[in-house]
Amino acid sequence: MAASIVLPFLVLLLASSSLSDNIDFTYNGFKSAATNLSLDGYAHITSNGVLQLTNDSYKVTGHAFFSSPIQMLLNTPSVTPAAISFSTIFVFDIITVGNGGGHGFAFAMAPTKTLNGSCCQYLGLLNKSSNGNSSNHVFAIEFDTVQGSDMFKDIDDNHVGVDINSLVSNISKPASYYTNNSKMVDFELESGQPILAWIDYDGVAKILNVTVSPLSVDKPSRPLISYAIDLSPILKEYMYVGFSSSTGKLSSSHCIMGWSFRTNSVARSLDLSHLPLPPQPAKASSASKAFGIKIGVISSIATLLLVALAFSVSWYLWQRAKLAETLEDWELDYPHRFPYKDLYKATKGFKETELLGSGGFGFVYKGILPRTGEEVAIKKISSNSRQGMREFIAEVACLGRMRHRNLVQLQGWCKRNEDLLLVYDFMPNGSLDTFLFESEKCGMLSWDQRFKILKGVAMGLAYLHEEWEQVVVHRDIKSSNVLLDAEMNGRLGDFGLARLYERGKNPATTLLVGTLGYIAPELSRTGKPMPSSDVFAYGMLLLEVACGRRPIEPNTQTEQLLLMDWVRECEMRGQALDVVDPKLGESYVREEVELVLKLGLVCSQSTPEVRPTMRQVIQYLNGDDILVDDVGALVFSEADSFDLASRKSYPSSINMVSSSSLSGGW
Repeated sequence: MAASIVLPFLVLLLASSSLSDNIDFTYNGFKSAATNLSLDGYAHITSNGVLQLTNDSYKVTGHAFFSSPIQMLLNTPSVTPAAISFSTIFVFDIITVGNGGGHGFAFAMAPTKTLNGSCCQYLGLLNKSSNGNSSNHVFAIEFDTVQGSDMFKDIDDNHVGVDINSLVSNISKPASYYTNNSKMVDFELESGQPILAWIDYDGVAKILNVTVSPLSVDKPSRPLISYAIDLSPILKEYMYVGFSSSTGKLSSSHCIMGWSFRTNSVARSLDLSHLPLPPQPAKASSASKAFGIKIGVISSIATLLLVALAFSVSWYLWQRAKLAETLEDWELDYPHRFPYKDLYKATKGFKETELLGSGGFGFVYKGILPRTGEEVAIKKISSNSRQGMREFIAEVACLGRMRHRNLVQLQGWCKRNEDLLLVYDFMPNGSLDTFLFESEKCGMLSWDQRFKILKGVAMGLAYLHEEWEQVVVHRDIKSSNVLLDAEMNGRLGDFGLARLYERGKNPATTLLVGTLGYIAPELSRTGKPMPSSDVFAYGMLLLEVACGRRPIEPNTQTEQLLLMDWVRECEMRGQALDVVDPKLGESYVREEVELVLKLGLVCSQSTPEVRPTMRQVIQYLNGDDILVDDVGALVFSEADSFDLASRKSYPSSINMVSSSSLSGGW
């Protein structure tokens, strides 16, 4: 039996080395390589031998492929088709003019050297219609410097990823390398300094290794990415090998200074001392031109220049000291960290004119990230000492991986001294409560918009409770934490600060958190947040949106003081529509309003076990006939609550995340 296993392996090795056309080339600069490379788009070879894929032009692409196809798949009658081993080394430099550039480049293998790829986030490889098609037969390692839209699922704006037939990476990591003691060190792809990349694929073990580091660092012994993948179904027998790049509204020069490639063996090392230098961006010299206009005023101009220079140096040193930050070693271990100077610039120095709101947590500012031009909301939390900062950042980094269209995405964080800054998606229409209660916006929200927002929040909660890798309990669901994007879609916010619970342990807290009127009654007894306590708060939100009333209204009639009791009483009298927000007039769908009111009472029952799950809530809101009939059959008294326990799906022992009580939106 052992011989039957070893024999095919030996056959594959022998076939790989003898039947494939082994390729081995090395370019220490590309002066003599013009005849061996096929260039298109903006790609060209500079006078000193640099392969420049793009320049600082907007929305362009550039391709450079080895002119002959290379055998990448062993396809013989006696052996199952298998991708052969290959290895490549190259030195690249991304040169940016201004505060930020883009979009990046990729080492690529494709069945054709004339790619019909788009600019910007597609890196010249694919386009909107071809992205994700298995018929592409495209394999690429991307070096991406812009965080794209949600559809590309980029982890940040400085990462390396493995792309298979799509610009949505199968796996990606922030640009970094491991030291000999396995410490990860981040670096910028857009640093303007040469960077080395090693890509090695073992066709027998089917392991892909990708390693990157600055030119000054020897090849790390541990790769940045080690990914098990069989390239046989992706590659064709003969493939073109090379590079593809693009720019967008932000642009960079993407340069390759040296390249080595080899099949069935390790690529030859490059002669780093003989690599050409990349082109440098042009610098303005208007000051020197103005200096020679009138010789008679040289002394005056020189004096002014010296004064201006002294002032500039003083200002620069003051600004540098003001924005300086000292990173602790552990901070390098957690991704999605923004430099403080970027957030300072984004908010114009945390200027009061950029302030969106404030609360017990601190302040929220609107910002525009200098690298990408993207609008964000930046929450600045001061002197938070409720738990160790290292654990706090670990939780933030963990929850930053959550992705759902009805959640306000936490993009990243920054710690400076005792302050913690959190970066979120910017929601241009603010929070739901302003449309329900603020006089300037009251009456602007139609019933259709309200119903759509409630559905969106329900889907976001279902994701937190049932679909993400851990169970997340929000603990502070209310209208001020429901934020509205440009299309008035409801997104649940303020879930980013949390405590993580190990699998098999019940969640527990010694602090009752939340907002009065939304807190489930069992929390005052147990102090243990569960998904069912979120369902209670969502039930109160349903009533709040339908009635245009807060859960507790101290300045109203006694019988209407508690919104839930008032709605229940009107429901039992058959006068449920008496509680509908008068600002809606008659412009609402009666059946939908009745459903929302009844469902609000079902969700806010005092017994946690009889509340529906958020998945069931979505089924109710989507109009499932059987579920709607069940809602209509409910008797809304605490003694005769309809038993939904048979449908419950919450486990008794789960891996739980419990969100902080910090309120105020964002």
